[in-house]
Amino acid sequence: MKNKRKGREVFQAPSYWQSYSDMMAALLLLFVLIIAITLGIYKMKTTDLEQAKLQLNNTRTELEESEKERQASLQKLEDAYARQTMTEEELQSAYQMIDEARDELNSAKSELQDIVGIRTDIIGELQTKFSNSTMQVDPQTGSISFSTDVLFKYNSATLTAASKNTLKEVIPMYLDVLLQDNFRPYIAEIIIEGHTDTVGDYQSNMTLSFNRANSVAKFCLNSSNGLSKENIKVLEQLLTVNGRSFSDPVYKANTDIVDMPASRRVEIKFRLKEDEMIQKITEVLNQ
Repeated sequence: MKNKRKGREVFQAPSYWQSYSDMMAALLLLFVLIIAITLGIYKMKTTDLEQAKLQLNNTRTELEESEKERQASLQKLEDAYARQTMTEEELQSAYQMIDEARDELNSAKSELQDIVGIRTDIIGELQTKFSNSTMQVDPQTGSISFSTDVLFKYNSATLTAASKNTLKEVIPMYLDVLLQDNFRPYIAEIIIEGHTDTVGDYQSNMTLSFNRANSVAKFCLNSSNGLSKENIKVLEQLLTVNGRSFSDPVYKANTDIVDMPASRRVEIKFRLKEDEMIQKITEVLNQ
């Protein structure tokens, strides 16, 4: 179709082109809208996925912490069980030690009772042995005592001739009782102990008291003075010599006045194995 305007002809496009362009514009808008919606959905899904990952990580962390706590609790239970097991073992061990200690204590008590009875028997036999002698046996300890005024001259440690006769009579009687077969196993020690009065200094009296006791010991160990060679060998294993100076004086009855003549003496006494038994019982009780 042709129109004339102002002396010129103008070409007019057909109307279907306009419809086509509108359609294309609408399609483009639709595509843009679809892309926008798709991007929105993608973004939403991405956000959901990130949140899911975050939640998964948090859940994993919580599970790991829970597992650590479970492992810690399990370890505590195992430790507690181990401690209880150890405690039971220690308890059984303690019971066993108590039983052993009780047996040992009963055995020691029995031995001690035997020894106490032995002391009574020894003292009784010594008293019987010396019943016709002027020598007195201490009824508590079983010891005998010689006055040094009889055995020695003043300030001397050499036995007099008269004292040797006395010792030769008394010593075998006393030691033969202690060394007989039924008493010998219970004897821990035979002691010869010298004492002085309180005149003079301590050290000089210590020397004098020891030398006098040693002179008596040498006399006892001489086979020509009444003891058998067998008893002398036994005595050598048991004999102890002590010097006490004036550390254990004798007092006059019911006074604090020293009895000088009575303090100057040599004692012969014995110690039973009861001391070892008492020590053994004490150790058991202290366990």
